[in-house]
Amino acid sequence: MFGIDSSELLVIVIIAVIVIGPKDLPRALYKLGQIVGKAQGMARHFRTGIDAMVREVELEELEKKWAAQNKRIMEEHPPETSGDPEPLPAPAAPILTDEESAPMGAESAPVPQPAGEVPPHVPARPASDGPPYLAQESVRKGDAAA
Repeated sequence: MFGIDSSELLVIVIIAVIVIGPKDLPRALYKLGQIVGKAQGMARHFRTGIDAMVREVELEELEKKWAAQNKRIMEEHPPETSGDPEPLPAPAAPILTDEESAPMGAESAPVPQPAGEVPPHVPARPASDGPPYLAQESVRKGDAAA
């Protein structure tokens, strides 16, 4: 601990009990603990700041080193400037039939419809403010009452 032997710590405790008194000793130890905790927090904050500055300096040195290496490599192997490079051809998309594109057991993929039109195989549902299952129940109840 700070180079304090157990016998020296015992002498300090005895002097503290005599000077401070047994009644106020717990409060004094609590305050001492708070002061030591704050000092450790400040030291940790200071050490973290120093470490961050060291890391920044190391990063700057690495960036300079990388820039020098990049410059050297670019001088050794200059980019070709023989004109406009030819664009790469676009890959051809395979043409799949409905049977090939749909997974096993699945129906064929839906055909996109223009906005506002309802496909003929979809039944029209009544307009309502609620979810579709509530609208279907109200239609069924209305059919049963009629």
